[in-house]
Amino acid sequence: MLVAPEVTNSATPEYSVLDLASVFEGMTHSEALAQTITTAKEAERLGYRRFWVAEHHGMPAVASSAPAVLIGAIAAATSTIRVGSGGVMLPNHSSLVIAEQFGTLVALHGDRIDLGLGRAPGTDQLTSSVLRRNVGAESADDFPNQVVELLAWFGVIPPLENGIASSIVAVPGAGDAPEMWLLGSSGFSAKLAGLLGLPFAFAHHFAGGENTPVAFDIYRKNFAPGIGGSEPRSMVAVSSIVADTVAEAERLALPNNLMFARMRMGGRPSRIPTLAEAEAHNWSEAERQFATERNAQQAIGDLDHAKGRIAALVEATGADEVLIVPQGPDLATKLRTLAEIIG
Repeated sequence: MLVAPEVTNSATPEYSVLDLASVFEGMTHSEALAQTITTAKEAERLGYRRFWVAEHHGMPAVASSAPAVLIGAIAAATSTIRVGSGGVMLPNHSSLVIAEQFGTLVALHGDRIDLGLGRAPGTDQLTSSVLRRNVGAESADDFPNQVVELLAWFGVIPPLENGIASSIVAVPGAGDAPEMWLLGSSGFSAKLAGLLGLPFAFAHHFAGGENTPVAFDIYRKNFAPGIGGSEPRSMVAVSSIVADTVAEAERLALPNNLMFARMRMGGRPSRIPTLAEAEAHNWSEAERQFATERNAQQAIGDLDHAKGRIAALVEATGADEVLIVPQGPDLATKLRTLAEIIG
């Protein structure tokens, strides 16, 4: 069970969306990305605050390997909703390249662009080494330095004395800063976000458990007013499926749960199985237990159950914003979930 920290948020939180550009068996990448853009348009119509996509590599189930490109397409297809990354895995990239990419997005679309930054690779070690062209692992440990360097290239902080950012200008980039967030699934990024005075988002949708409220407590205890504002701002991501009954929602969650269970148990990444494939699967006891525990941590059920889970998560974390991760075996299920959660 989640344990509430000392500070909770009694106000009604804002709602945003994290879309994983899901690729199911039998689906093309074009279809998956088209569904993401359709979902973004509907999220805007429903009144969600922001729409994020996440960087993953070598994952057959996720088509958002190039978040800056996808964000540009989503921003062009919408007009009011904030669009951004949840997140860009900064150790995979040169900070200068990210400054130029997101500076370009801001130059094109104005103050609608968010840059959420993570330090995990978003992939396996082999793929990570190819992305970085670096056989060492020090790039993840250098994450705080990369964040500060990125802030300098955006012109949010002065150029670093004797640093690379003091002699190179990001164009676009300098003067074109997006709204920046630090993302995490542990206390490391929570503490760093607090020390830098940046907003913080926690990935409860895949790292849910007792550590969720702890991370928010760490963030607030370490928060110092800074570049992100004078008060802490936080967001929690939660997977959600809304159906007529809890049992039906759990049935619709079978494909995603089967994919995650296989990966947790050492299987190779694959596309998300269809609902028929997941229902026909001979579930092991370990797989069933994994699915049950995952469902209990997320907002999967009828509307009252799903909203109750979200309310409990907000009470436990004090989050100002909830990042809904709509799931399900088809687009209709995802869009229904978004409509009912915010309705």
